[in-house]
Amino acid sequence: MAKFRDELLTIPQVLEELPGVSKSTFYRWRQLKKGPRSIKLPNGTVRIRRSELDRWLAAREDAA
Repeated sequence: MAKFRDELLTIPQVLEELPGVSKSTFYRWRQLKKGPRSIKLPNGTVRIRRSELDRWLAAREDAA
């Protein structure tokens, strides 16, 4: 049985799923710890797990 691998999304990929949210707004959410949890790779790039984005969006839905 193949082990499930959670997709790692780039910031532009995440923003495609959040219409109307600018890059600066997303980075502000990260700074304020209000955005989805992220992974900072050794080369400095940031990735968001698909499962974390889905979890974060579902929590926003519940809060609305």
